[in-house]
Amino acid sequence: MKENRRNFIKTAAIAGAGLTVLPHVAFGKKRSDTKVRLGFIGLGLRGSVHLANALKRNDIEVTALCDIDPVRINIAQDELRNSSYPKAKVFDNGDYDYRNLLDKKDVDAVIISTPWLWHAPMTVDAMKAGKYAGTETSGVTSLEECWDIVNTHEETGTHMMILENVNYRRDVMAVLNMVRQNVFGELIHFRCGYQHDLRAVKFNNGLQPYGGGVLFGEKAASEAKWRTLHSLKRNADLYPSHGIGPVAAYDNINRGNRFVSLTSHATKSRGLHDYIVKEGGPDNPNAKLRWKLGDIVTTTIDTANGETIIVTHDTNLPRPYSLGFRVQGTKGLWEVDGNRIYIEGISDPHRWDDATEWLQKYDHPLWKKYEDRAVGAGHGGMDFFVLNAFIESVKNNVAPPLDAYDAATWSAITPLSEVSITNNGEVQDFPDFTRAQWIKRKPYDWMKDTY
Repeated sequence: MKENRRNFIKTAAIAGAGLTVLPHVAFGKKRSDTKVRLGFIGLGLRGSVHLANALKRNDIEVTALCDIDPVRINIAQDELRNSSYPKAKVFDNGDYDYRNLLDKKDVDAVIISTPWLWHAPMTVDAMKAGKYAGTETSGVTSLEECWDIVNTHEETGTHMMILENVNYRRDVMAVLNMVRQNVFGELIHFRCGYQHDLRAVKFNNGLQPYGGGVLFGEKAASEAKWRTLHSLKRNADLYPSHGIGPVAAYDNINRGNRFVSLTSHATKSRGLHDYIVKEGGPDNPNAKLRWKLGDIVTTTIDTANGETIIVTHDTNLPRPYSLGFRVQGTKGLWEVDGNRIYIEGISDPHRWDDATEWLQKYDHPLWKKYEDRAVGAGHGGMDFFVLNAFIESVKNNVAPPLDAYDAATWSAITPLSEVSITNNGEVQDFPDFTRAQWIKRKPYDWMKDTY
């Protein structure tokens, strides 16, 4: 017990020191007069999109590339050459060669787009090496890793940003503008989630016909190499950030508000088995697997300020894509499904308005300014905005809009939901990753054009 107490005191002291240092880091020396020297760790489909968007900018240099697949390295080098950039230094000598990339003095920041299990250790190593890290979603897979991200950020003073592009979707930002202008009144309730038929992605990414299209694991293509295993091994909300990221921004989570607790429930698992039988036949070896992930996982979150949030994970059944957003307050609500809105005193009583004119009226100033540059950037343009926020934060040496505390908080939904489901929906307390700093942290100014 005494040893545990000593460790706790030591950890608390380090954390306190980190929080003291952070303001000095946030307002430290700017580097906006120089180009950001980027390293890319992971060059699959997502990493390649970030690389292509980065190469359209005139304020970056790509100095290092890391991937264990030589095909992806060659594609990236071709992209550099086609964009009139010199070849970058390559790190492809096994799983841990990325650490040698992090030792390079001509790398200021890294973009991490690897399988989920690598996100936290790579981000931690990057911050320890003094490299500003941009980390793809889903950010972290365990509570221990959530704390590793936060503790390393505080101990080193180095920043990381979770690259959640949905926070920059045009309708999402228009609704954020409405929230900030009090269109919905005092906020009461939210719904969101990740509702996306991923069966073809989980099995060979739909790219090759091996095993009747139901191959996954080492011999499969793209995300089917690794993502599908999570559905086999875990019963949890595996991918919360696309939904919870925008809602957290609306509700000022970690900046005047916080998640307090959650409870989660999962349905039975049928979707992946049925898909295997349909595509590969009843005798396919994968038809015998027992998939742990429930087809639909529902999580309810309580906040310190009294709002509730329902988060849905639904990726194994046939359905159209939706993130299921709903923002509801004392004056009305917006729902993304049906593109509808109702504002008391303006809308006809008890009748929905088409949200199109509302979204145009409250179109976010950043979208109005940069929409031409966002064309072709991916995901309807929002990939431009998330990368731009990251690069500008690095250039100005400031905390990003979506920081280490956000990465930890949003990612914690996965392990907490897993425990809750295992224990028949038992309520799980949310760790306060800000260590009570959420009380005085100011909401991020999403209207500003600099970082």
